[in-house]
Amino acid sequence: MSRPLRICLVGASGLVGSKVIEACVGRADVRLVAVARRELHLPPGARMEVLLTDPEHWGDAIAGARPDTVVSALGTTWASAGKDEQVFRAVDEKLVLDCARWGLEAGARQFVAVSSAGADPGAKPLYLRVKGETELALGRIGYPRLDVLRPGLLIGRRSESRPLERLAQLAAPVTDLLMRGRWAQWRSFRADQLAEVVLALAHERARGRFVHDRASMLRALKRQAYQASIAGTLAATVD
Repeated sequence: MSRPLRICLVGASGLVGSKVIEACVGRADVRLVAVARRELHLPPGARMEVLLTDPEHWGDAIAGARPDTVVSALGTTWASAGKDEQVFRAVDEKLVLDCARWGLEAGARQFVAVSSAGADPGAKPLYLRVKGETELALGRIGYPRLDVLRPGLLIGRRSESRPLERLAQLAAPVTDLLMRGRWAQWRSFRADQLAEVVLALAHERARGRFVHDRASMLRALKRQAYQASIAGTLAATVD
């Protein structure tokens, strides 16, 4: 039996990060280590390490995690940043890039970054422009494998209040039907499903830089399901 894949998770307290933790419960093929600035509420059955320290010391924590893969679910909002571009970039750009560099220095072969549909360094909205600029910078760091995930509206309950996002989530079943063609990338995506995408991609071996829109992420889930069915068939044959 091969050793478990060591995953270092940053951004563990947010919606996606918490779903990644839940998705790892009961899995023997993953050894999860979260790096966070405050205590986390862990789900029942979680068997993992949580390294608590301020972000300026995350480099040491990531090195201590000895990751094969670093997963970044880091992100803030324009409102949470006080509508200050420098504060916003400090998390969504600088901290993401710092964690990527620290991970590579620690020996990680892969970086998985949760970005956003519509990310583009030439976009007019600051949020999408910063996401696009960060993606470009990640591509220059030198990971053998880089996976950038671009979900649209995330469906799931957050710890903090986001009234407008909650309204968008309620309207998603209708608005998703209206999004066709190039707008399909903006369709909603369940946060728990996105966590499964993260774990599926972390187990893929191909080298390179991969940008995953909604359709690509769904294909990753199908590949995982197919591989699991093949493994189950082989196990039953041996038994």
